[in-house]
Formats: sequence, structure tokens, C-alpha cells
Amino acid sequence: MNKNEVQNELQYIEKVKEINQNKHLQYYIFTMGCQLNENDSEKISGMLEKMGYTRTENSKEADFIIFNTCCVRENAEEKLFGKIGEVKKQKEERNAIIAIGGCMMQEKHIIEKLRKSYPFVDLILGTHTLYKLPKDVYQILQTKKRMEDVVDIDGEVIEGLPIKRNDNIKASVTIMNGCNNFCTYCIVPYVRGRERSRHPQDILQEITELAKQGYKEITLLGQNVNSYLREEKWKEKGIEWEGVYSFATLLNKICEVEGIEKITFISPHPKDFTDDVIEVIAKQDKISKLIHLPLQSGSTEVLRKMNRKYSKEQYLALVDKMKKQIPHVKFSTDIIVGFPGETESDFEDTLDVVRKVNFEQVFMFIYSRRVGTVADKMENQIPEEIKHERFNRLKELVESQIAKNNQAYIGTKQKIIVEGYSKNNENMLTGRTDSNKVVIFEGTPDIIGTMVTLEIVSEHMWYLKGKIV
Repeated sequence: MNKNEVQNELQYIEKVKEINQNKHLQYYIFTMGCQLNENDSEKISGMLEKMGYTRTENSKEADFIIFNTCCVRENAEEKLFGKIGEVKKQKEERNAIIAIGGCMMQEKHIIEKLRKSYPFVDLILGTHTLYKLPKDVYQILQTKKRMEDVVDIDGEVIEGLPIKRNDNIKASVTIMNGCNNFCTYCIVPYVRGRERSRHPQDILQEITELAKQGYKEITLLGQNVNSYLREEKWKEKGIEWEGVYSFATLLNKICEVEGIEKITFISPHPKDFTDDVIEVIAKQDKISKLIHLPLQSGSTEVLRKMNRKYSKEQYLALVDKMKKQIPHVKFSTDIIVGFPGETESDFEDTLDVVRKVNFEQVFMFIYSRRVGTVADKMENQIPEEIKHERFNRLKELVESQIAKNNQAYIGTKQKIIVEGYSKNNENMLTGRTDSNKVVIFEGTPDIIGTMVTLEIVSEHMWYLKGKIV
């Protein structure tokens, strides 16, 4: 879809704004799931504010309520339906428009449940039709009729949507949508479609504009960032834009943007982590040396059942290669406990990888079944009590490593971007080390948004304390 077509859709922003004029309407947005969803919510907020709504954090004050859903975890469904029940009163008392968007709306059984049990929901919006929100809102205001705007085909990359950022120092930038991997536990390829990469020119324009606005840190987003432009076969076809034809060349180009001081990215896939990306990370000071490298399981057999396409040994070999080539590299990861058929020996393999890699952060999840995935139909589903027992053992190991790792920071000097005042201590400023450790320290408000050097003076498990040097 070209930008003119998007602008035609966005003309409805002005029509809704005219209807809403002088009404002082407010919107409430509830976001579930990953940073890609957070980024989509910023676009939803951008469109709603252009339509004349202002944001409220209190759903009871809202005239427009939207839930941006995630379907990765089973309890997400319970949370959504509970939240919808809570806002039914606003529908009755304020005639609020209630909308639901995001990944869950691409699941047919969820749509059916909404039709049957929640007829007061005004709008259901899919992952591929986000840009049509203004037109859908306009039609609801005009007709007072319920709308569903969901398509099953892979959506096109949409450029030119308004965006209302949640932060004025750090920003996320989506570089691609969708996924081709079909891990057996994951519903994402079915709800976000196949891989579609944004054109590098659009990405660089967005990042350059963010730098002009004073943003210092950029996080690149995608389900599998290191396959950027692979589906489009730019490298095979000999196509490039100002030297960009792959994820590695994109990283290099972003490092040239003046004003951007830190670049992070999530999530790469271990099987696609190429040598040229490792070389760029090692060479470019702006790129964070904390690499998020999802493991999921340390067992080669479980990884095979997950369709992850690498073994325990290949994962560890990749980590070793990075440790040798990238100075001071550290790792974070995702781990699923209790995948169907996971034996005690398989779980011990996971603990073994955790011990050997010594992760800075581990995002731990108990496996939950997702309708429509291959793993949901697998035999040997693990009993809940075993899942929880293994999860607790993993948690104990990870926390012991964090406590030990934190000790190594004391006395070191760390460059951090000052993000603002700490949420837990209004007298202290806060920022994050290159390894994503939260640091609090004393300072004056004039240094917010700048990069400072801190000496770490103490550790407190989930945060470090520093002083400016």
C-alpha cells in the first residue's frame, strides 16, 4: 500500500475531529504483550489524539476505550474478558465506544466469543487493519452500528501513521512485521502473518526525525530482526538502498544518525545470527553489548519439538563466538518451562545452559497451550505441579546468578542515558547500564536526557546505586 492510499484512509481523522469538536472527549488504552504491541498502541494513541481525544489513565473517565491484545499466553484471554466486563458500565453510563484490537482479534474462537457474550463491543480491529481505525470510528459515530475490521491475509507495511510516544528519550522503531519460523508453541505467524520488512529509507527517516526531536536511544523491533530483508531477497537480487540490504547493513547505517547514542534490538533468532551482525555489534560503540538471544529450552530434543532449528551445542557455540568477538558482551534470554514431553533430563539441560552462559536477565515462562498451535495437540502435556516446581528451580538459579553478577558492577564506571526520576524514589534519578541494569543516583533535573558516567557504589538485587563522576 502506498503512502497516498494511507493518507486517503487518514482523511477520516479530520472528519472524526470535526464531529468531536468542543466535546472534550477522553480515551483509555490498555496494552497487553510485547514491545511490538506497545509500538502499535503508540500509533493508536497518535490517531486518537489527532481525532480530538485526550488520554486518561482512568477507564471510568473515558469516552473511547480500546484494548490492544496479545495472544501469546493463555491468561491473556482471561485478563481481556475480565477487563471488558469491567468497562461495560461505561458503555451504559457514558455511551463510551469500546474497541478491541491486536493479535487476539486474529483468532476465530475469540471473535466468536465476543460476538456471543460481549455484543456491546463496538469495534473489533485486526493486526493488519490498524491504519483503518479513523474510518472505522467515523462509521461507528455515523451509523451507531457494531463493526468488525479483520482480514486473514498478510497485511502490507503501512507508513505515515501518526504516533504519540510514551517517552521523550527512548523510542521503539518497528523494522519488520510477521514471522516465518512457526515455532510449535507460538501463534504469532498465524496472527501477524509472514515476514514483511519496512523499506530502509522509511526506517532511517523515522530515526532521523526522532534524533531531531531529542531522542537518544532507539530499540529496533521485529519478531525476528536478523532476517530483515531476507523475505524480500534484497541480498540475492543485488538490491540495496544507500548500502543497506540486510540487518547488519541497516545497523551500520543507523549508527551514522547524529544524536542517537544507543541502539538495541529485539528479538533475533539464534539460527539467523550471522557473522556480519556480530562484526557490526563488536565494531559500533552505539550498539548495546547486551544481546537478547532467546533460548526457550536447553534440550536439543525439546528444541527439535519446538521447531527452533538449532541444538543446545549450536546455541552454546554461538554464545562462545560472540564472547570471543564482542568485548564485554552480555546476554539476556527467554526460557519456556514445561513444554510437552519435557523430561527431567531435558530440564537439567536448560539449567546447564543457564549456568554456562550466565545470563544477565532471564524472562521465564511456564508453557501454556495456545489453540491453533502444533504444541497444543502434542501428547505428554506436563502436569501443572511439575511445571511450577521446575520454574521455581530455574528462578532460584537465575536469581543466584544475578546476585553474583551484580557484585561485579561495584566500583565500575558505567555510561548511562539519564531517563528521569526513579518511579520508586522521587529523590533519585535513574537510567540503565549498557547491560540494561537499572541504576539510581543523585543528580539535578538539567541532566535528564543526557549521557553521564557513573561509578557503581552498591547493588540491591534488582537495581544498582551509583554516583556521578
